[in-house]
Amino acid sequence: MSEVLFHHEHGRFTATELSRGPWDPGSCHGGAPAALLAALIDASPSLAPMQVVRLTYDIVRPVPLAPVEASLRVVREGKRVQVVEADLTTPDGTELVRCRALRVRVGQVELPEGTDADAAPPSPGPTEAAGQVERAGEAWGTGFWTAVEVRPTTGSVLGTPGPGTAWFRLGVPIADDVDTTPIARVAAASDFGNGLAPPLPIDRYLYLNADLTVDVHRLPVGDWVALDSRSVAQPSGIGLTTSTLSDERGRIGTALQSLFLAAR
Repeated sequence: MSEVLFHHEHGRFTATELSRGPWDPGSCHGGAPAALLAALIDASPSLAPMQVVRLTYDIVRPVPLAPVEASLRVVREGKRVQVVEADLTTPDGTELVRCRALRVRVGQVELPEGTDADAAPPSPGPTEAAGQVERAGEAWGTGFWTAVEVRPTTGSVLGTPGPGTAWFRLGVPIADDVDTTPIARVAAASDFGNGLAPPLPIDRYLYLNADLTVDVHRLPVGDWVALDSRSVAQPSGIGLTTSTLSDERGRIGTALQSLFLAAR
């Protein structure tokens, strides 16, 4: 079995079986390309030290377990704010995933006492939740759920519809020559929201996310990222998953997924 999410050769990335998603055995889980693009954006140059504060992904088409090309461009350069766009396309130029990232200058600002206090993280933490380890989709064989360690605290991953909370840790590198940065870890975990909090029974319905938006006011400390997720479904065939993001210190941000709903 491969030990990375993507092989990088001759300028192209090829998703391994560890990137596979639950809806199509030939396509990626959204967390794998989200992590890849986040890491590539994080490595792009800037005029001043920058932190990604928002990632907005449009999942135009499923990313296949086949060679794809990545491109980056700065659409707004500055010393305070920078906007970077990144894409994954097929070798013939067909767009698969588009990501627009907002980066903000990192500096030192003296704040009133208590201003930066974080909301408490989910309890129990990942260590205390060790007895509740669950491999989402384990019966399906190898996939992104194999590359990510999942420790639920409430609810069930891809189980009974309803809210859910779990800790996530990406256990393999994104690619041999791509650093797994903190924002990449957040991106990898954030796409699990609709699986953690299913809006509908998975054996009767599809609930695919067509996008992913991640906002963070602070980067996570350590490897674990928690999602506390809620989903809603409408008879129009549209749904929404909202996830509160935390690390072991406290809340770090929010993730949103717009859902396409359909009966199987």
